[in-house]
Amino acid sequence: MKGAIFFSGKYGSTAQYANWIGDVTGLRVFDVNTVDADPSKYDFLVLGSSVMFYKLTINKWVKANIHGIMTKPVILFTVSGASGGPKLDGWIADCLPKDLVSRMQHSALRGRMDPNELSWGLRLIMRIGALLNPDPQSSKEERGGFDYVDKSSIEPILTMVAQIQTSEAAS
Repeated sequence: MKGAIFFSGKYGSTAQYANWIGDVTGLRVFDVNTVDADPSKYDFLVLGSSVMFYKLTINKWVKANIHGIMTKPVILFTVSGASGGPKLDGWIADCLPKDLVSRMQHSALRGRMDPNELSWGLRLIMRIGALLNPDPQSSKEERGGFDYVDKSSIEPILTMVAQIQTSEAAS
């Protein structure tokens, strides 16, 4: 079964995870902003997306390629400062078609944010958000940044890929 990884990221964490998954699985890796990022050529898909301001950065690409996505097994990994849970699940549900969300597998990965890499406008928004955030740890991270990128966190995704490949080989 032929699969591929398609990712959309902003500052490099999502690309790092996509490349690690590709290195281990042998799946081709595509940045969705390249012309050859065509999901219709593959039997299953691993989609990776940064989460910025409660939105998936891969959202527009998914909608533009929905016909090449809906008939295939899909694994989504999201990368953000947020841990997995109801809040992140809600953001995903708000961004992607409900039919896709209901049948895909999801893994939430923690990313990194270096305030020095942000534009001045984004840094300002993060500072304001930090002032309004009632969670002291999150507020601190919004001001000073964080780095939770961890190669071992891709293990659940590797397991999902292996399960898809095994189930199709048995068919």
